[in-house]
Amino acid sequence: MTRSGPPQRARATLVAVLVASALVLTACGADNAKKPAAAKPSAPVPSADVDVPSGVTLTKAGTALKFGETATVAYEQNSQRSSVLGLTVNSVAKGRIGDLAAYQLDPASKKSTPYYARVQVKNLGTGDLSHAIAPIYAVDSTNALVQAVSFNNTFTQCPSTTLPAGFTAGKTANLCLAYLLPPGRTLVEMSYRPLQQYEPITWKGTITQPEVKKPAKKKKKSQP
Repeated sequence: MTRSGPPQRARATLVAVLVASALVLTACGADNAKKPAAAKPSAPVPSADVDVPSGVTLTKAGTALKFGETATVAYEQNSQRSSVLGLTVNSVAKGRIGDLAAYQLDPASKKSTPYYARVQVKNLGTGDLSHAIAPIYAVDSTNALVQAVSFNNTFTQCPSTTLPAGFTAGKTANLCLAYLLPPGRTLVEMSYRPLQQYEPITWKGTITQPEVKKPAKKKKKSQP
């Protein structure tokens, strides 16, 4: 059974999301060009408005991690929604723009490259972060931040959804987040950076490359 493409309304929504991502990327790129030299990990990301449970130690700003390692951070989406999160980037895979063939893309997006990050998010605090955006960004080869795209219908290869409903204390979510990088740029690392003035927590590792499709073998003609 052939899966039909998403309706026109869904495709238009995705285009709007991709354009928004490009704007975020451009703005962050400009900021990154002016930031000071990287500092050694020395101070935790601020947590004045987040209730950090006793015995929980936050990861210091500027910490460099490998894929599979966990950062513990105080995350505040807004004044009413905050908690402590355990963030783990487990892997990143490079995709092909053809993966999004069912969607209507603008000309610039058609030249971009998708990347898929498998991440785990644990709620180690007391807040409810139902439907919050997982605060993990891709960093490209120009040192610009790229926000994960979202889909208003199911993209089975990498759904790129928000945190689930009922994401309260003790809950864990395993997500796949999709990122679109502009032409000529590659993904260098993943990042958690809630405030511009603090050095990010980053993850690096081997990025899985897409499989090379082998041409179909021609059937040999049988001898008479």
